[in-house]
Amino acid sequence: MGFWDGLWPGRAAQFESGNSATNSIVLSRRNATVSLKKQGALSGNLRVNLSWRMRTSDIGGRPRQGGRLLRPLKLFQPDVVQAHTQGMVNVDLDLGCMYELTDGTRGVVQPLGNLIGDLHAPPYVRLSGDDRFGAPSGETVYVNLDKRDDIKRLLFFVYIYDQTPAFDRTHAKVTLYPGNGPRIEIELDERAPQARSCAVFTVDNSKGELVVRREVKFVYGFQSELDRMYGFGMQWGRGYKTRA
Repeated sequence: MGFWDGLWPGRAAQFESGNSATNSIVLSRRNATVSLKKQGALSGNLRVNLSWRMRTSDIGGRPRQGGRLLRPLKLFQPDVVQAHTQGMVNVDLDLGCMYELTDGTRGVVQPLGNLIGDLHAPPYVRLSGDDRFGAPSGETVYVNLDKRDDIKRLLFFVYIYDQTPAFDRTHAKVTLYPGNGPRIEIELDERAPQARSCAVFTVDNSKGELVVRREVKFVYGFQSELDRMYGFGMQWGRGYKTRA
C-alpha cells in the first residue's frame, strides 16, 4: 500500500476488480464474479490459459541481504526468476474442465486420459496441449461461446499430476481471454501446501447470461473430490499419462 492510500482509506480497494494498465479484470474474494454478457463477450472462442512458475525463493534460495547492502543499487533491481527444469522441480500442473450441457450430458476435458474434448461438437470445450514443465505458454482450454445455449455450467480446475503437492511453491494464474472485452485473471495465491487440486472458477449459464465466478478452493484429493463438492455425479478411476 502506498503512502497516499493510507491517507484515504478505501482508495486502493476501488482498483481491486481491475487493472487499467493491463486492461484486465482481476477476480478476488471481494470481487468474485463477472458477467461475460455485460462485457460483450458472448461469441467466438473463450480461451482459458493456465501459466505457472516456481517462486524465486525455491530456485537457488533467497539472495543474501548483506550483498545488497554493499551494493545499494541492487535494492532497486528485482530478483531474477530463472527457468526451471524437471530435474530441479518435479511439479506438473494440469488444467481441466468439468462440464454439464443443457441436455444433461456431463463429462470432463483434461490431459489425463487424453480427454481433449471437441470445440465444434459436444461438449464445445477443447484442450490444446499439455504443459508438463511450466513453459511460458502454459496450458489452454477453449470454449465455443457460439454454442453457449448448449452449455449449462463449467468448472475449471487445476491439479498436480502424480507428484509431490507444491501449490505453495508455485506462482499459478488462470487467465480468461474472451473474444471481446478485457481479459479476466485469477491468481491461485492462497497457501495450501498439501493440496493436490484446486477448483479455480465456474461459468454458469443463467437465462443466456454467462457468469464467471472465482472459486479458488483447494482440496487434498483429486477430481472426484471436486466432483462431490460441485455435484456433477460422475464416476472416476485412476488415470495415467503417456511418457513425455
